[in-house]
Amino acid sequence: MKGIQVQDLDKKSDERGWLIEMLGDELHEEQKPFGQIHVSVAYPDKVRGNHYHKRKTEWFSVPTGTGLLLLKDLATGKEETVLMGENALKTVKITPGILHAIKNTGTHDMALIVYTDESFDPADPDTYYQKILE
Repeated sequence: MKGIQVQDLDKKSDERGWLIEMLGDELHEEQKPFGQIHVSVAYPDKVRGNHYHKRKTEWFSVPTGTGLLLLKDLATGKEETVLMGENALKTVKITPGILHAIKNTGTHDMALIVYTDESFDPADPDTYYQKILE
C-alpha cells in the first residue's frame, strides 16, 4: 500500500527485561520539528482509531498485548491488515489519507505507542472519523 512502511523490530533482552527501538532516524526522514508521542491502552476486544489524517503521519508500535491493525487507502480502497504485539514487534508508518484502526485481539490490555509528526491542536486536529473496524 502506498506510503505504508512496516519494519520488524529487534528485541534486546537481558535479566532486567527487554527493550525495542520503535522509531530511529531512519524512519523519520523528514527534517520537521518534533511532533508528539503518546501511549494509549486498549482493553480486550476494544478498538482505537477509526480515523484518518489529511496531513499527519503516524508511526504505531505495540510493545505489549496483541493487536490487529486495519489500514485502508482512501484513494484506492485497498485494505491491509498487520498483526502487531509482543510476538510480532514492528513499527508501522501510516501516511495521510490512510484510514486506520487497531483492535485488541488478546486477553490482556494492549499498549499502543504512537509518534505523530505534528503536535495535537484542538483548534485544528486533522482527525477525521470513519469506522472500519468494530
